[in-house]
Amino acid sequence: MTALENLWYGNIRPVEEYLDGNAEYRNLLRLVGNNREKFEATLSPEQAELFEKFYTAVNEMNSVSEAAAFKYGFNLAFGLLTETTE
Repeated sequence: MTALENLWYGNIRPVEEYLDGNAEYRNLLRLVGNNREKFEATLSPEQAELFEKFYTAVNEMNSVSEAAAFKYGFNLAFGLLTETTE
């Protein structure tokens, strides 16, 4: 199977794989989770609902940003590759 086929079928997950084994990322993820739990424990139900909407929007924004960065990186790499074959 080619790399493009593996990417298409989900066998390659760039978002997950580039962070796999990254201790700094794992520690930050744990810190965010712990602080979120502590923070949410202090919120009223209305505040918790508002915070969940905020958190969801931030996650969606990060997802869009990561996809755009991936696309830009892919286009840049392809552009560099085509320059070297001319």
